[in-house]
Amino acid sequence: MRYRLVIFDWDGTLMDSAARIVSSMQAAAREAGWGELDDAAVRDIIGLGLPEAIARLCPSIDPERAELLRSRYAFHFVQGDTTPMRFFPGVVEGIARLRTPAERRLAVATGKSRKGLDRVFRESDSGHWFHASRTADLTRSKPHPQMLEELLAELDVAAEEAVMVGDTEYDLEMARALGMDRVAVTWGVHAPARLAASEPVFTARTVEAMFDWLDR
Repeated sequence: MRYRLVIFDWDGTLMDSAARIVSSMQAAAREAGWGELDDAAVRDIIGLGLPEAIARLCPSIDPERAELLRSRYAFHFVQGDTTPMRFFPGVVEGIARLRTPAERRLAVATGKSRKGLDRVFRESDSGHWFHASRTADLTRSKPHPQMLEELLAELDVAAEEAVMVGDTEYDLEMARALGMDRVAVTWGVHAPARLAASEPVFTARTVEAMFDWLDR
């Protein structure tokens, strides 16, 4: 068993949700009176906590408008936008592989809110896959490593026995801050060259390759 604990990012790593995030954020910005947001700019902030994402997308935004944008984003992502969100092909089968042996632990570290992650766990019937999870609203946003520190403590695993898997530099940099191994995946939102700067121990170009490497 390569690692006792495998920690996954969610959006762009396990679930193909970038298109809904982008369209929901763009609609929210228009309704908040900020104007148009570029697709690439929104994709770039996927993985950050929502307040941090809004601050980066909309520099100097005033608190009242930021709160309106946040609430409209939540509305569109949950109710107003019907862009499909599905697991990337092979994720369900790959997670099932990793759940054996029983002593291996699986976790999620995400920029979502707790309410949002719990919702998607219910909708996708996937919450039972994981032994623990952390969200950006109840700890610190990526790339700060606090959510990883909390997961290691909760599951009683040392950093050298764990790996972080993600599609953004935010995922990889929070692991690097702890000296934790990190696996980059190239089907998400950040380009391979950008991911390479964080010195991943492995770069997966397919879901199958990711699970094969993790399950060695």
